[in-house]
This record gives sequence, C-alpha cells and structure tokens, in this order.
Amino acid sequence: MRSRAPSHDPGSARWRARTRVAVADHLAAFVRDRCAEELGASEDTAVLGEVLTDVASGGKLLRSAFLMAGWACGAAESPAALRAAASVELLHCFALLQDDVMDESATRRGRESAHVRFARWHRAAGLTGSARRFGESAAVLAGDLCLVWADRLLRESGLAAEALARARPRYDALRAELAIGQFRDLVNDARREPSLADVLAVARAKSGDYTVRRPLELGAELAGCPAATVAALGRYGSAVGEAFQLRDDLLGLFGVPEATGKPVGEDLRAGKATSVVVIARERADPAQRRILRGLAGQPVLTDVDIARYLGVISETEAPEHVRLLIDRRLAQAGAEVAVLPAAVQGLLSWLARSCVDRDR
Repeated sequence: MRSRAPSHDPGSARWRARTRVAVADHLAAFVRDRCAEELGASEDTAVLGEVLTDVASGGKLLRSAFLMAGWACGAAESPAALRAAASVELLHCFALLQDDVMDESATRRGRESAHVRFARWHRAAGLTGSARRFGESAAVLAGDLCLVWADRLLRESGLAAEALARARPRYDALRAELAIGQFRDLVNDARREPSLADVLAVARAKSGDYTVRRPLELGAELAGCPAATVAALGRYGSAVGEAFQLRDDLLGLFGVPEATGKPVGEDLRAGKATSVVVIARERADPAQRRILRGLAGQPVLTDVDIARYLGVISETEAPEHVRLLIDRRLAQAGAEVAVLPAAVQGLLSWLARSCVDRDR
C-alpha cells in the first residue's frame, strides 16, 4: 500500500471530492434548519447559531468519507446514505467543541475556537461574571446540541428502520468509546510519564477507531454487508486509524501552522502525552531525558523552550520511529484490503494513504 499515493488514483480523488461536497451540503442544510426551528430569532441565541453554523462548515470530513466507503461495500450511493454520513460529522463537531475546552485550545482550523468566540461575545455584550467561564460553558452546551442533532440526522436520514436498528450498536459504541477515550486522555495527561501502550490505547479509542474503524463498520452495517466484510473493515480501520493518529501527533509538533491551523508547539504547551513525546522520552539518552523532563515540568514554555523541546525530540529520532510505525500500520491495512470487495479495494487503499499523506 505504501506505493499508492492519492494523486495516482484520480477516480478515488474524484469520489472523495464529490462525496465531501454532498455531505457538506446535507450537513449545512440540516444545521441551518435546526437553528431556524429551535433557536428562533432571539438575539440571545443568535451567536449560538452563528458558532454552530461555522463549526459545522469546513474540515476534512474524513469520518463521512469512511462511512460512505463502508456503505459502498454493500450498496450504491444514495441521498439517505449521504445524510447518514453527515450525522457522524455533526457528532465530530460535538467532539471538537468539547475537546477545545478541555485542551484550552485558542484556535481551531485557523479560526478562534468556539469557547474563545463565546467569551469575546460575552465581553462585547457587557454581561456580568467571568467571560472565560461563560465561553467554556457555552461551548459545552453547543456541543450538546450537536450531539442531539447528530442522532436526529441519522434517525431522519431516510434509511430504512431495519437498517438503522441493525447499525445502532455500532453507533452507540462509537459514541461511548469517544467519551471513554477522552477520559483516558485526561488521565494520561495528568500522569507524569504514561507509557507508549497507554498513549496508543487512547489513540485507538479517541481518534483511530472513532475516525476510521467505527464509521466504516457503521456504513457497512447500514448497507447490510455480511459479517465477514464488516470484520475485515474493522481490522483495516483499526490499522488506518492508528496511522492517522500517529500522523496527527507528528503534525501537532512539526506541522506548518498555516496548514494545521494550530500554533507551533501547542501540544507541548498543553502537556499533551502524544506518541512522539513518549517515544522521544523512551529513546532519549540520560542527558536528553533530563532536558525533556525539565521542559515538561515547566508551567509555561516560551518560544525558545519550544524550539529546544522540538530539537531534542528530533535528536532522539522519535519522528522517524513514528513514521516507521505508520508504515507498519499501512501494511497491515493493505493485507485487509485484499479480502474486501474488489470494487472498493482501490478506494480504501487511496483513503488509507490520504490519512497519512497530509499536512493538516
């Protein structure tokens, strides 16, 4: 699979672009209708509608792409399937809103995070109390709305009731694993030195399975695929999902801010226990380990500290080791593609490579 670059498969690239536009259109229409129906024309909720509309726009829409790839293993594309795919993107909006609050992230996709935007609105409106606390609370509530609306969009997608009932356990597992993965991530960040096994377990639950495996399985279940197909997609999805998260960890440290939408070193400033940081610590010699521990123990990191931190991480060759782990997982995924329906083998190979050949 390593030799298959996204640019070498124009058919898959066209499918991806077409699907992304269709899902984005369904998602935008649904959010617009819900805002009009449930938020009304009140001045108090206008900012809520604006933030929800913005959060639901843009992004990679990866989860919907994998759901539609799973669906393609058993059925032809339909508007109902695309609406079901849009529901997992609305679920992702819920996760992003709450994740930014927990991580105290000031930006998302190159723009102000929702809680920062709500806080700014609070100050501009001259309201009493803490603008920061208001912003965080409002973002959590906006996330709750996205969670409720995601369920409604799936339920009202137009898919048959028996298909929805068949896939419901997968959808429930996706949501439960996301919450548990987030909790375990909090625990890891609070640990002085979590192990690589701990970090990868969280990556599977919080990002890998949530981004790739569960959407694939959900799409296949909705399409009525046989159990063997769903199982193979699950194994492929676990491998690709881990590769995706490992690449995300690299971008979190060495990505270009203009592409990632995140400042350099944000994960380090937040004390995030990512795979790159943990591997660097495990590979470091005694002198390097002392520097890493000293920097990790500082309450505030300057730009100079971040540059030194990244320099030591690079010296340990942790980034190269992470890239090796990514290649291994892509190889695992490639073995699973061979047993899946021939019509989607090329697409799934292309999607796997797209997850790691990215700059954001």
